[in-house]
Amino acid sequence: MGGKILILTNGRVITQNQNNPYIENGAVVIEKEKIVAIGNTEEILKKYPDEEIIDVENKIIMPGIINTHHHIYSAFARGMASKGKAPKDFIEILEGLWWKIDKKLTLEDLKYSAYTTYIDCIKNGVTTVFDHNASPYAVKNSLFTIANVAQKLGLRTCLCYEVSDRDGEEILKDGIDENINFIKEYNNNSQNMIKGMFGLHAAFTLSDESLAMCREKMKGINAGYHVHVAEGKADLEDSLKKYGKRVVERLNEFGILGKKTLAVHCIHVDDNELNILKNTDTYVVHNPESNMGNAVGCQPFLKLFEKGIITGLGTDGYTSDMFESMKVANIIHKHVNQNPSVAWGEVPEAMFKNNRKIAGEYFEGELGILKEGALADVIVVDYDPLTPLTENNINSHILFGMMGRSVVTTIINGKVVMKDRKLIEIDEKEIFKQSRTVAQKLWDRM
Repeated sequence: MGGKILILTNGRVITQNQNNPYIENGAVVIEKEKIVAIGNTEEILKKYPDEEIIDVENKIIMPGIINTHHHIYSAFARGMASKGKAPKDFIEILEGLWWKIDKKLTLEDLKYSAYTTYIDCIKNGVTTVFDHNASPYAVKNSLFTIANVAQKLGLRTCLCYEVSDRDGEEILKDGIDENINFIKEYNNNSQNMIKGMFGLHAAFTLSDESLAMCREKMKGINAGYHVHVAEGKADLEDSLKKYGKRVVERLNEFGILGKKTLAVHCIHVDDNELNILKNTDTYVVHNPESNMGNAVGCQPFLKLFEKGIITGLGTDGYTSDMFESMKVANIIHKHVNQNPSVAWGEVPEAMFKNNRKIAGEYFEGELGILKEGALADVIVVDYDPLTPLTENNINSHILFGMMGRSVVTTIINGKVVMKDRKLIEIDEKEIFKQSRTVAQKLWDRM
């Protein structure tokens, strides 16, 4: 889609801007990578009479969605036959599936995992992805391989490699180097589409010596950590047994927590740990579907909000549909708390407000909002409300009426990357054909 200026017209505009939350017959004007105007369609067209127009025909116009925790490397597990005994706990899931898969991955596997996952994200209206990679026998250039795919697809992403002890010292050092090299390459230049973090697997797969090594390598580096925290009981039990302290306490002693760090899950945490997360300004990410699927427990999500801990929402590789994650988050906390009145406000805040704050730590400019001057990450959703849609019931319409596959158009950084459910300049069918071939080879190696 060419043209200096692009205008989306005749839409129901959900802005996620509390000063102007909803425009009934609205239009959004995009110039280069920014939104330059937003308002009533008729008024906008008077001001911009000769520009390229996409008439959305009363569909929803809203900000692109941000996913703050994903796993591209897990893509080829979809449909894979389960071998061996059925897992009884989270550690058996890791040992029986994920730690088997990641050891078999090649750079080619990562390339097509990235293509298929990122395409899935685009088609579900996700325009920014924070990913956490693991490929212990293909560490070197793994993040650069994924980044290259993101560049070709035009998607905004923040990447890291999960460092751990479980594959030996040499691979641990390779993981450290991959994180540092990637951060140095992408975090200190002017582009605003790809950034890096320092990935850690989890406390129970990292010794004190390894954590100290990571901390030393991170001195003077412009990034935080992306780490699974107290996801399963085994993480907590390991920390207490070996070190006499809880997971968050231990990570804090090593300087892992802080303003740019993502502490993912935080299920088995106590009040003192919550206070540490709050006092260090550490971000937390909630992944409700994955937690339920792995049967690891339910994050104390409402407590996190009560403490003032900024908690975002992710998918943990379980899906690329953030609308789906929002739906599950809404019901699990009602269920666990046996209270149908909770989570109405907290879940949309996590998805639309807090994910925006997290992204703002790594990307310049405003994301996840439609307003003048914000970055032009915009989606069009095919949703025709059967009841009145107003600024007072937006979240209910999103929760009960929309899903990822309702997205028909995705614009990232001012560029149309999908229109009418078809990716622009990308042969999706050929990519998926190739991915099936690559996936079969991986399955044969399992």
